[in-house]
Amino acid sequence: MFIFLLICGGLVGFYLLLYVTVLQLPKCKSTAKLHGKTVIVTGANTGIGKATALDLAKRGARVILACRDESRARAAVTDIQRESGNKEVLYMHLDLASLKSVRSFAENFLKKESRLDILINNAGLVIDGKTEDGFGMIFGVNHLGHFLLTILLLERLKECGPSRIVTVSSMAHWWGKIDFDCINTHKDVGLGNSAIALLRLYSHSKLCNVLFTHELAKRLKGTNVTCYSLHPGAIKTEIGRHSNLWWRLFMAPILLLFFTDVESGAQTSLYCALQEGITPLSGRYFSSCAVQNVSAKAKDDAVAKKLWEVSERLVGLA
Repeated sequence: MFIFLLICGGLVGFYLLLYVTVLQLPKCKSTAKLHGKTVIVTGANTGIGKATALDLAKRGARVILACRDESRARAAVTDIQRESGNKEVLYMHLDLASLKSVRSFAENFLKKESRLDILINNAGLVIDGKTEDGFGMIFGVNHLGHFLLTILLLERLKECGPSRIVTVSSMAHWWGKIDFDCINTHKDVGLGNSAIALLRLYSHSKLCNVLFTHELAKRLKGTNVTCYSLHPGAIKTEIGRHSNLWWRLFMAPILLLFFTDVESGAQTSLYCALQEGITPLSGRYFSSCAVQNVSAKAKDDAVAKKLWEVSERLVGLA
């Protein structure tokens, strides 16, 4: 019994040490106020996106929640307005799984809103299926939808500079790869629909995010717009809410013990959106409110350029 208690105590101590040194994420220390500024946050009706939108609203920004699910988005608007005391929070419909919807959102936004100071490409998912345009759902939503959205809003961002584009990627990009043959043949970054296959597809899509930001920064040189990609941390979000029951049961204890809250997950997004002095780091990848090194494949100029050109063709811009 004594040995059992000793082992349990050791495990608890190890977990507490792990929490303090690894799992507990730093906070964004920027005191920037955003009165008169307009921000778009995709996927802002829940999770990291909602926490990010709330913080920006508290700073006085006009915040657009760009979401697919209207009822959840309107509930989020109500919550954020109440908690922030800021009535300049509103919902605009955006379904990243539909290029038509992305174009419609951009058209409506540009007609109704005179400014865009910060674009936060936050939405992401892990789910099987195809988009309205026949792309793999993970690839279509996590990369192509945000790619098209960003391009359609670039001129407004340039007009309102200095402005920023923040794209939420993941450390999962380390395990990703870009298979252009698969993209050209199957309109997806990979094949398979098992739980492991979906995680691989997610990793590939997150590598797309990092490479997109890398290439975007090159194309924005000479403008007053900067861009950043990031890993938010291991966060308890609803990203897998469409997954099957067994997968959710498997993940539940892992999420409980080793993943932290959405407010912590929003901190690096906020850092990239607000922190002074990071303009020279445009195109870089961040985690824990600090710039991080990436593998060679995540900063490959040739692959990033080719991905941009292929993405342009797939979304109908080329």
